[in-house]
Amino acid sequence: MKILMVCLGNICRSPLAEGILTDKIKAAKLDWQVDSAGTGGWHVGELPDRRSIAIARQHGIDISGQRCRQIQQNDFTDFDLILTMDKANQRDVERLAPTAEHRAKVRQILNFVQPNSDAEVPDPYYDNRFA
Repeated sequence: MKILMVCLGNICRSPLAEGILTDKIKAAKLDWQVDSAGTGGWHVGELPDRRSIAIARQHGIDISGQRCRQIQQNDFTDFDLILTMDKANQRDVERLAPTAEHRAKVRQILNFVQPNSDAEVPDPYYDNRFA
């Protein structure tokens, strides 16, 4: 299984989601892969936000090796599942999907925790709510 986490800039939410899921995959000894990307390209090549790195570290997870990137067309064929953090991310990713089959891979992440809720992961970038 290959999973891509997607948020707006790939500096806060999706790097944390990647780090958390990677940690759980290792603990479960699964042969899965996780990556993350942003719908925007403002931070390509940069580290995740320092606050994301700090909160991950507080929970024993190291995301400092990640580098921000923008979602690409090949991600739709390379990944089995593309998980977005909010409705705007989902809409933007679905617009990029080349086929209906590829669009079907795109889901909001919290629907796996709260089915059919369409609950969103709040963006902590401006309000500093990383905890």
